[in-house]
Amino acid sequence: MRRRSDATIVKWGGMADITNVAAANTGDGATAADSVNISSGLTATSDGAPRQSREPLTPTGMQSLRTLQRRRALLITLTVTSFVAFAYGVGAVLSGGGWTAIDIGLYFCILVSAPWTLLGCWNAGIGLVLLRFVKRPLHAVAPFAEETAEQAKRPIAGRTAVLMALRNEDAQRAFQRIVAVRESLDATGQGDRYDFFILSDSNDPEVIATEEALFAANQAPLSGAGRVFYRRRTDNTGFKAGNVRDFLERWGDDYDLMLPLDADSAMSGELIVKMTRIMERHPKLGILQSLAVGAPALSPFARLFQFGMRHGMRSFTMGSAWWQGDCGPFWGHNALVRIAPFKEHCELPVLPGEPPLGGHILSHDQYEAVLMRRAGYEVRVLPIEGGSWEENPVTLLDFMKREQRWCNGNMQYIPLFGTPNLRPTSRYQLVQAVLMYAAAPAWMGMTALAGFKAFEADAGAFDRTLAIILFFTMFFASLAPKLAGVVDVFLEPGGVKRYGGFWRFSLSVLVEVLFGILMAPAVALRLTLFILGLPFGRKIGWSGQVRDAYGLTWSTALKGLWAPTLFGLTMSVTILYAAPHALGWAAPVLLGLVFAAPFAVLTAGPRLGLWLSRIGLARIPEETAPAPVLERIETVQLAQN
Repeated sequence: MRRRSDATIVKWGGMADITNVAAANTGDGATAADSVNISSGLTATSDGAPRQSREPLTPTGMQSLRTLQRRRALLITLTVTSFVAFAYGVGAVLSGGGWTAIDIGLYFCILVSAPWTLLGCWNAGIGLVLLRFVKRPLHAVAPFAEETAEQAKRPIAGRTAVLMALRNEDAQRAFQRIVAVRESLDATGQGDRYDFFILSDSNDPEVIATEEALFAANQAPLSGAGRVFYRRRTDNTGFKAGNVRDFLERWGDDYDLMLPLDADSAMSGELIVKMTRIMERHPKLGILQSLAVGAPALSPFARLFQFGMRHGMRSFTMGSAWWQGDCGPFWGHNALVRIAPFKEHCELPVLPGEPPLGGHILSHDQYEAVLMRRAGYEVRVLPIEGGSWEENPVTLLDFMKREQRWCNGNMQYIPLFGTPNLRPTSRYQLVQAVLMYAAAPAWMGMTALAGFKAFEADAGAFDRTLAIILFFTMFFASLAPKLAGVVDVFLEPGGVKRYGGFWRFSLSVLVEVLFGILMAPAVALRLTLFILGLPFGRKIGWSGQVRDAYGLTWSTALKGLWAPTLFGLTMSVTILYAAPHALGWAAPVLLGLVFAAPFAVLTAGPRLGLWLSRIGLARIPEETAPAPVLERIETVQLAQN
């Protein structure tokens, strides 16, 4: 059903300004039969030449489906085998004094949280092997990305719409990014093939006035070699997905591809053009996701968080792309999307019931990815860093808010598990998106039950040696993605230098590991409370995000983190009274809970961020060798009306 609402649309680039009516299309997603290249069919090689194939291939004809099946079988075997061994060991420890109700509860919580930790460990391990011990890792993981010298110079044939979706964001920052990306694209000589769309869902009068004024005053730099459009919806049906759907209904037929960007996104023109050429060489490639990494930050929280993510993401993403293959991820931004199949097959359903679990889907991207694959188009990630950035939350409280929104959106996938005709890997994507958040309440349940276990008479009747081995096994597995990233940096020629040198990088790794250990318990408890509240109508609001570093007051931190603090104090007193010998083992979790508020205040301080930047701690490669497009963002001078 189509709903119409008033909206302002302004277009620039050799055409008159217009005011019109916006349409948001919301309804059930269409279905389509999956298509696969079958035996003896004519397929394309990496240089575009046809070749004969005698086995089933992915829709682009670039990979064998049997090869991907073998890879998935290997990952399943590794994960299940290690999980069974771990489960057996935990069972042996807990049954030392006979099974009790608390033991059963502990066992259940441990088994729920363990698979995703082990899966992440194997992902990272496989990725590290590919990166450092395989001569052509990109050929094994992303053969579609290989190109000849002639292909790398081929002019762009189609037209692409670059979309930036806004909702009460800092308009000055967003427009600076658009101008910088536009200039970077124009510098490639292909800028006339790209039009920009600023799609606003803002409802704050002051923000709206700023957006409109900046657009009116900066039309020439915004349009560059192409055209630029500004459209604001007054009816924000469907949130961001509805915003994009409105674009598709209004302008989608005029373009071959679209590139969604968030307000904090930035991409280099070189990468955008490279990805566009890949999409044009492979018409059955539906979504191509870039590896978006954190941009340089002055917030201590964002700086430490993205440092840990940065060196760990490459091996993890390479490993997951190796087995996910044609059923890859879509993160909703910094990705090229083929418009025709997306418009026809990827419209989101409106879930029955009221929010937060019913209504419009918040986390639209993963479901759009599985619908695109069901329609017979590949969804791929380009697992190489460089040219694609985003910004991370600047405080612990902002990070928690983002996690809660993602959690809410992922939980809405539950009624979609039975979507017909999905490929097995795609169906797994939906299930995994839900179960990954189940690890948080499982971990907190395990912590609480461990406190009760301390009061049992036979609490000490277990194999301590085996318990210690299992503890450090899972601790290592949880750190495996980051450790694999560290090894990758050390093995890469010049890798450590990109992060500021051996000593800066090594010290940064130690500080970030401590940071992650202290952060995780408070985040897990907040997610647990949020998940428990979802069936009772607990909602999470979402509007413009704070992108610049700012300090947290003690009152704000305590107001947002009183629950982790109280829970941590209660558990500390309980364990100290009933099992003081276990306090050392529980310390990492208890410290993260008890000191959640001081941790939030400390890691939000802009002065600390400036100091960390000055001494080069938690430095990322863009600080050692600045990216031109990021530098340009900081220097763009927008005209003011």
